[in-house]
Amino acid sequence: MSPKEGPGDLDTLPVLPLRNAVLYPAQVVPINVGRPRSVRLIEELFGRERPYVAIAAQRKPDVEEPTFRDLYEVGVLAKIVKVIRMSAGSYSVVLQGAARMRMLEPLGLEPYMRARIQRLHDRLDRDVELDALATTLRETTREVLEHKADLPRETAGILDNVREPGALADLIASNFSSELASIEDKQQVLETFDVKARVKLVLQIVTRQLEMMKVKKEISSMVQEEMGKSQREYILRQQMKAIRDELGEGNEEDELEDLRGRLERANLPPDADKVAKKQMARLAQIPAQSAEFGVTRNYLDWIADLPWHARSEDKLDIAEVRRCLDEDHYGLEKIKKRIVEYMAVRKLAPSKKGPILCLVGPPGVGKTSLGRSIARATGRKLHRISLGGVRDEAEIRGHRRTYVGALPGRIIQGLRKVKTKNPILQLDEVDKLGIDNRGDPAAALLELLDPEQNDTFTDHYLDLPFDLSQVMFLATANDKSTIPGPLLDRMDVIDITGYTRNEKRMIARDYVAPKQLESHGLSPERLEFTDEGIEKIVDSYTREAGVRGLEREIGSVCRWAAMQVAEGKDLRGVKVTKERAAEVLGPEKHIPDLAERRAAVGLVAGLAWTPAGGDLLFIEAQTMPGKGELILTGNLRNVMQESAHAAWSYVRSHLDLLAIDKDRLQKLDLHVHVPHGGVPKDGPSAGITMFTAIVSRLTGCPVRHDVAMTGEITLRGTVLPIGGLKEKTLAAHRAGIKKVLFPAKNIRDLEEIPKEIRDSIEIVPVKKVSEVLEHVLLPPPPVEKSKTDEDARYDEDA
Repeated sequence: MSPKEGPGDLDTLPVLPLRNAVLYPAQVVPINVGRPRSVRLIEELFGRERPYVAIAAQRKPDVEEPTFRDLYEVGVLAKIVKVIRMSAGSYSVVLQGAARMRMLEPLGLEPYMRARIQRLHDRLDRDVELDALATTLRETTREVLEHKADLPRETAGILDNVREPGALADLIASNFSSELASIEDKQQVLETFDVKARVKLVLQIVTRQLEMMKVKKEISSMVQEEMGKSQREYILRQQMKAIRDELGEGNEEDELEDLRGRLERANLPPDADKVAKKQMARLAQIPAQSAEFGVTRNYLDWIADLPWHARSEDKLDIAEVRRCLDEDHYGLEKIKKRIVEYMAVRKLAPSKKGPILCLVGPPGVGKTSLGRSIARATGRKLHRISLGGVRDEAEIRGHRRTYVGALPGRIIQGLRKVKTKNPILQLDEVDKLGIDNRGDPAAALLELLDPEQNDTFTDHYLDLPFDLSQVMFLATANDKSTIPGPLLDRMDVIDITGYTRNEKRMIARDYVAPKQLESHGLSPERLEFTDEGIEKIVDSYTREAGVRGLEREIGSVCRWAAMQVAEGKDLRGVKVTKERAAEVLGPEKHIPDLAERRAAVGLVAGLAWTPAGGDLLFIEAQTMPGKGELILTGNLRNVMQESAHAAWSYVRSHLDLLAIDKDRLQKLDLHVHVPHGGVPKDGPSAGITMFTAIVSRLTGCPVRHDVAMTGEITLRGTVLPIGGLKEKTLAAHRAGIKKVLFPAKNIRDLEEIPKEIRDSIEIVPVKKVSEVLEHVLLPPPPVEKSKTDEDARYDEDA
């Protein structure tokens, strides 16, 4: 057909809607016509000399009787080449596209659609770029044909015969499959009148198809290779199975029956039973050689082994519980009282949920060993979980089964090990949990340690609720300040402070020494620890809040005795006196501070709290010629520096009251130093200690060497309350201090201090810093005529 054949540029033509297809110029395509309007159109045009129609694609193919709004404006002028009557009201029509057209004005819908149309012509500016694009399109299409025969094979031969770039693009687009291009994509090609833009658009679609084919081919190759490998493994495994059957080894059916029986005997809750039955049915369908078989089998093993209903019987004899606790530990009355109270409540209310206790105290005071004692006293099983350094949330809640090698968390693992649902789970070092990109274990503990939630605790691996409400949780920590607030709020915190000298002596005599003798194969008849020997070890070889170091030193004596016995020496009746202890253990490790100290100017003993218990903190003050500046050293952090400045400001604002020469002060610099500079120090409780050191240095009055103090100072001279009074008082007692000054507002804390300590140390409450000076300052020493002021000072180095 020549370019001029057919209707003119403006004409009125019938419109034939086309569903699920787009017709292009020069394309010959058969269609089925069955809708009433379309049938009337074909019947009227059939037999005419110039049977041309306007073909327009429908926007939505599901519209049965479309209007002009349902059609795209741009379509194709087409000639009706052939009409075949299929049946009454149904025709097969062959159409041949002639040129692009645009519908300008609808003229009616009945008896068929008619519109005024405009014939469109390609905008063609032939240049080198267009020829290059056409060549690339032609070659890329050939590659597509080589990979997959989506396009008819004859298209490959036609590609070389079509020289016009626009016609080439139309030819290729007309053969796009529905996979490759949607109706919208095909219509976009039809509406692209600029030939160069049309070629680029078709090239983009063909290139996309080529890349998809390459990827599919690679995947198909990999799958075939893997299938070949799997088939080979299957054959080999079947041969191995036949060999095992011949030898009478192994029977998978027996194993599955055994697993099914274990699940039935486990008396699972409804939710767990439903999941177990589903997984068991699935397991029976999986080949034994499949990796999925092992994963599912392992999961069902965990479900079958958990103590869903098994529990141990509690000892409800309160006197027996108390006896067991006293037998294993000396002191620790608070925790013993709490356990006895819980067992008493259990006796009256058996459904009472387990307590969640947190023991906080310095190392070596018996927090961890309490777990074993409580388990023995209550008749429950114990499982210890160390949380120090744990950074992965999955350690608590488990891994999801999608991961290779997935396992439940430590909680579920512990329950499987103890085989009861009401054990004691001891969570050691809960204050040393870490956090990184794998989650926050402390956050995972929130549900675990909440009595209102842990009856439906869900491990990621099991993905089933498990009741932990009957578990007694016992957490231990050294420093509760590092435990997140929400987690600390869920626990009943019991502070365990250090032991007194007398308590250590009793523990060593009744607990540590018998234990060490037994572990070293000795008997009390061979080696006996006297009270004076134990006191020597406590005073001269240990300086701690707990008894761990004491146990090591007693163990050293026992090893010496064991060596003597091994060498054939008779040790019957040997007693460990203080002389024998010094001979075996060597030079004293700790010399009492008071033995080498005396009253000094500018040297004051303060009291500090640490996670390991209380400790003495000495503060020194020295003056030198200068401009009245304050110098602070000793690795002091912000709060402690502020305390020093507050004390210095109070002194400078009360010079007359303190009898300090103002003119002399302006010519001096004051240096306050806290020894042991390698250890960071912070906190406000050294305020009155720094104040005393400053006043002592500026007035020349010595400070009593047997007095220690603690308290925060304000600019008004008020002494504010502090924390850790019991630990600090115990540290003063260990160091031989005779008098302790503390804030009057801490009087309520005196009840926590053992009576023997209160009786052996004078404990003085103070409200104002002026009261402090009354108890600690001595009169200034007389100045000899032959000595300068500096020489007249007491020897601070002592």
